[in-house]
Amino acid sequence: MSPILQLICIAAFVYQLVVLAAIILSWFPIEPGSGLESVRNVLSSLTEPVLGPLRRALPPVRLGAMALDLSPIIVLIGLGILQRFVCG
Repeated sequence: MSPILQLICIAAFVYQLVVLAAIILSWFPIEPGSGLESVRNVLSSLTEPVLGPLRRALPPVRLGAMALDLSPIIVLIGLGILQRFVCG
């Protein structure tokens, strides 16, 4: 495998971890000014360029009083497909 493809595989894997961390962190209330807020801000700055346009194009699925944001799921599936074809 060429070095470029290896770099793409590593970047896709790392971005999957970033998206998963952002998902998990979104489940918990975070106090302003705490250390976790800065982590959330970094994760948000890394994920919003990809998730933001998907969120605008795909409305959340209503589940009673809750709404499910499908954009991270779509990104994770897309990255999985990319890894499957590029990384073997």
